[in-house]
Parts: sequence; structure tokens; C-alpha cells
Amino acid sequence: MKTFKEAMVNRRTIHVVKNEEVISGEKLKELIDDSMKYCPTAFNAQEQRAVVLMGEKNKWFWAALKEKLRAIVPESDFAETEKRIDGFAGGVGTVLVYQDTAIIKGLQEQYAIYADNFPIWAHQASGMLKYIIWASLSAEGYGASLQHYTELIEEDVRKELGIDASWKMVGQIPFGAPGHAPYDKGFEDLEKRVLMYK
Repeated sequence: MKTFKEAMVNRRTIHVVKNEEVISGEKLKELIDDSMKYCPTAFNAQEQRAVVLMGEKNKWFWAALKEKLRAIVPESDFAETEKRIDGFAGGVGTVLVYQDTAIIKGLQEQYAIYADNFPIWAHQASGMLKYIIWASLSAEGYGASLQHYTELIEEDVRKELGIDASWKMVGQIPFGAPGHAPYDKGFEDLEKRVLMYK
């Protein structure tokens, strides 16, 4: 495992992933479990959920999504869309990230004074969980990216896998052996982005 800084620096978007295992299935399960267990949540709500798709279920997910996209993307643009989806579909698996809205609603009722904040805090926790999973996968040698095809495919996944109705999908992390080097990335001037006062 790399240092935390190395994990931050090396976590990059990889749009093409290959079906080559970098770590064992047991180690992968441990990585996802630890990411979930140690991700902070407001009020220790622990409303985050993850569904890991591997093998045939992973292939099913991206094939089903491709057909949903085929129905809405103009035919003249679909070749590029198909290429992108195939890049995700070629990997080892996909982590679907969810929020359990029943927990959020329960907290809103229990702590009415903070009711408007609980969905915001849940999204912040989702962002942290996605980052932890993504950086952890990268630290182990996997390529990954964060995708947001939720509305197109959420109901199909719910029906296919029997996902609880209170779970709301908030992102997808396809992963596998990196299929390309990270793209060049520029950085804005940190002097304009970080202010320090003494």
C-alpha cells in the first residue's frame, strides 16, 4: 500500500480498464469494507452503501446502460459513447455507490432542526466514500474513474439485483488494470486557491 500522499497524487481518471486482477478478490473485499467502515458520516449515520459488480453482472450492467444510452444519444454521436462505455465495461468490476435514504429521513425526523442539512451531509459522505474507494483502488494498482449514469440505469439495477427501494444510487466506479496512462492535467495557481492566516 502506498502512502496517503502517493495515493492522492496517483489517483487519476482512467477511462479504459482491462479485465486483469491486480489484487485478490479477498483483498478487494477488504478494501471496499475498510473504505465503508472508516468513511466519516455526519452523526455517525453510516448511510452509505456499496454494491460491487464482478464478472457477468459487471458485463450486464454496462450492456444495459449502453442500450439506455443508445435510445437517447443521436446515432451520429453514438460511436464515441459506445467506445467510452466499452472502456468501462472491459474492467474487472464496478462499484455502485448508494445512500440509504431511509436513514437520512429517520435523522431528519429525529433531529428536525438539522433536517435540511442531512441530505447535504449525506452527499458529502458519498463524495468521501467514492474518493476513498477510488484512491484505494489506485494505490493497489487499479485504474478507475467516477461516473454518474444513475438515472438511466438505477431502476434496472434495482430490479436485476433486488436492491432495497430506499437505496439511492449516487455514482459508479468502474475499475480494472489501467488501459492507458493518465491524461495530462494542469493545476490552477494554489496561491489563489489556498489562503492561510496567522
